[in-house]
Amino acid sequence: ILSKVQEEAKKIDRTFPLSLASEGTCQIGGNLATNAGGINVLRYGSARDLCLGLEAVFADGTVYNGLTNLIKDNTGYDLRNLLIGSEGTLGVITAATLKVFPVGEETVVSMIKVKNPQAAVVLLRKLEKVFGKHVQAFELISKKGLEFLDIGNFVFKEPFSTRGEWMILVEVSGSRLFDLKNNFQNVLYNAIKSEYIIDAVVAQNQTQAKDLWYIRENMSEANRLMGAICSSDVSVPISEVSNFIFAADKKIKDLSENLQINCFGHLGDGNIHFNVFPPFGKKKAEFRYLRDYVINTIHEEAIKFRGSISAEHGIGRLKVADLKKYGDSGKLESIRLIKKALDPNLILNPGVIISEF
Repeated sequence: ILSKVQEEAKKIDRTFPLSLASEGTCQIGGNLATNAGGINVLRYGSARDLCLGLEAVFADGTVYNGLTNLIKDNTGYDLRNLLIGSEGTLGVITAATLKVFPVGEETVVSMIKVKNPQAAVVLLRKLEKVFGKHVQAFELISKKGLEFLDIGNFVFKEPFSTRGEWMILVEVSGSRLFDLKNNFQNVLYNAIKSEYIIDAVVAQNQTQAKDLWYIRENMSEANRLMGAICSSDVSVPISEVSNFIFAADKKIKDLSENLQINCFGHLGDGNIHFNVFPPFGKKKAEFRYLRDYVINTIHEEAIKFRGSISAEHGIGRLKVADLKKYGDSGKLESIRLIKKALDPNLILNPGVIISEF
């Protein structure tokens, strides 16, 4: 279980940075099979970047023993990276060698009210210029998301006296030698002077930091309670995030002004969850007829801005048709050939990623 790996890392004064809402129940094998993302991809990468070696069993019973801890091993095809993200269609991952990292001596957590997503991207670039890879998380949160938390009876502390339309949750972590807190506050001061952020709060202790993270960590559960017409997991280049959000929002609102949109996610790596909901007081079943149109609209806008229809949740069975529609034909044919070679009888997760052979 992912949380157990995190606990083991703490015992040796290290951190395993993969962090997901389901970390108390999800397992490392599944995290690797789906190339899980989470909140710390900006600094540490996805599950693929946190794995040095694998052990796996192929469809014919062959055991692949690749449990190396080498940083460099350039000996032919990279079976580790082939299996990671394959969603159990090529082999069953049974063991892994994982990377751990030093624990940051100082951590700064802040909620920042911004004018719009484009201003948030400007802030990200300023922070990266000053802190580099010490920017650990950069999460986009909307006013609608806080409304959903209210409706779901989540008890949280309001970060601002007046809610902003858009907010960013930032975490920066590193050595005390970098004087992170003072340097962070200087960035905020200059950003407010330049008028691309409106206001900011900086956690003064761990309790306040947890209070700020509580808002983001419960966003998915609040969405589930609201009942989405459709949930999406797209990514676009960071420079196009604002354009994508504006374009997708307009297309959905043109369909119906009454539909609600909770747009949030990992802005720091371009992964946006653009989720559409019925009006308050209405059930999603009443709008089920719109689902295909809405999801197609979101995917088409993502593709238009050079993005992907699946950033961190994979293809599974639900997005097989979408992958066929939007995926590269050369890549799809290669997937078919690899699947047939390693699993000729199609016994491993049949129907996942690709269904036609």
